[in-house]
Amino acid sequence: MASRLGRARPRQPWQSARALLTLPVALIVVITVVDLHAPHDVHLGPALVIAPALTPSFAGPRTTAAVGALAVAAQVFLGVTHGGIGTTNHIVQIIALSVLVVLTVLYSALRMRRQAQLARVRTVAEAAQQVLMWPLPERIGAVRIASLYLAAEDEAQIGGDLYAAARCDDGVRVLIGDVRGKGLPAIGEAALLLGAFRESAHRRVPLTELATTLDQSITRYAAELDRPDEAGERFATALLVEIPDHDAVTRMTSCGHPPPLLLGPGHVVTAPSLHPSPPLGVQYGVEHTLDVFSFEPGDTLLLYTDGVVEARDERGRFYPLADRVARWTGDSPEALMHHLRRDLLAHAGGRLGDDAALIAVHRTTAERRRHHG
Repeated sequence: MASRLGRARPRQPWQSARALLTLPVALIVVITVVDLHAPHDVHLGPALVIAPALTPSFAGPRTTAAVGALAVAAQVFLGVTHGGIGTTNHIVQIIALSVLVVLTVLYSALRMRRQAQLARVRTVAEAAQQVLMWPLPERIGAVRIASLYLAAEDEAQIGGDLYAAARCDDGVRVLIGDVRGKGLPAIGEAALLLGAFRESAHRRVPLTELATTLDQSITRYAAELDRPDEAGERFATALLVEIPDHDAVTRMTSCGHPPPLLLGPGHVVTAPSLHPSPPLGVQYGVEHTLDVFSFEPGDTLLLYTDGVVEARDERGRFYPLADRVARWTGDSPEALMHHLRRDLLAHAGGRLGDDAALIAVHRTTAERRRHHG
């Protein structure tokens, strides 16, 4: 067993670099051999610079310097072989090649430093994501959950979009939201909203009161940090969902957030009609509305942020989420997220203009009769 696992191990990075190192070394050997057998008026020595120029793409400055030294040695060997090491032509070629090798080594060192800095930034971003965006459980209460997060900024793993799920006495509460801004600058407000939800979601209060609590948190945060010229610039949209364990309904309170999609058997996709209130932090003391809809076993509720439906293709067309998701209404939450990730990135050309988050909530059990909002 151990021997089979050993043979199945993936190649380590250093092994790949060693394999790629044969390319510049082989180039030096080939160029040197061809130059030795070429006519006297043909000089291939200047082509030796190709070898050290390729090396930084897969190796560090030390390996690049070694390949460069080998290339210079080959150039000197060609000069001695042709009997013209003291000629101006060969001296200039050796000096030029040496200078180019030094510049290539410096470039390789700067590239390695940049990669290390980027790795540290990604490590911090991943740590922030783990602290703020706790992984959603695959199953909680009477539902199965899968999520997807796509940050707009390359160096960020988290941004202005957020989601969370919490267990209450007889059901599950889910939050999905979108704070103003994107990428790293929006993390502070996202952390505040997530913390307020996790602190209050377990309490036995209606969703409307929970929305009021989140609204107050955002309002206090804005009052403490906003400058006079930034009044009204801090706000967040949010959708609160409550799914009882033993009742085939879902309760929702929307604070300026896009309505979810309800996926049913037979490729049926519907959008519940909500009565949204203004986004959190926009209007103090606003009354929130509770909407109730049927959510039967086998149905899937798809929650998303506006970064999904506002993703554009090369022609400027928005992503048709409802049309695309109709293909996968019978898939599991995990498979649905896989399809949407691939399809959304393909639509947007591999890069989104805004953060995007999705949650698929699949109802597995219910004991009471169907209800209609």
